[in-house]
Amino acid sequence: MKKILLSILVLVAALVLIIGILELTSNYKVTEDINRNAPVKTQQQIVIHASAEKIYKIMSDVNHWSSWNKDIQDPVMNVPFQKGNSFDWKSGGLTIRSTLHSTIPYRKIGWSGPAFGAFAIHNWMLVPNGDYTTVIVDESMEGWLVSMMHKKFQSHLEQSLQVWLKDLKTEAEK
Repeated sequence: MKKILLSILVLVAALVLIIGILELTSNYKVTEDINRNAPVKTQQQIVIHASAEKIYKIMSDVNHWSSWNKDIQDPVMNVPFQKGNSFDWKSGGLTIRSTLHSTIPYRKIGWSGPAFGAFAIHNWMLVPNGDYTTVIVDESMEGWLVSMMHKKFQSHLEQSLQVWLKDLKTEAEK
């Protein structure tokens, strides 16, 4: 019994060590464009019957994301919504610290950030056309965990962005 317990403890310690090394040695390139070579990437879009100004205002109010997006928990941004500033939030069971890399009012919002075993680059483009706006979102995800489970991450990302866009449309069209 002691040998089995010792074997389990050694295995758990080895896994913790491997995961720690993977996390510490992960190096991601922060860019304003998504990583076109990432194992997980998607583009989604929706037409919203609202101005780009209204949509930008909703998206830039990070602290209220969870009031209209059911997939987001505990968003916190204690600094102005501008390039270089960071915010924290939870989605899909992951705690995320994102840093804004693009804040072009009424046109583009972009952020990137790491989560456990993952790094994402997320860009929102607002394309006004009369009394409606086309919202296009691009995202890439990479990292050791994403590479290991890329099919699961791919399907979750696509589903998550579809929900986000639908919820954004509902909020903006009020």
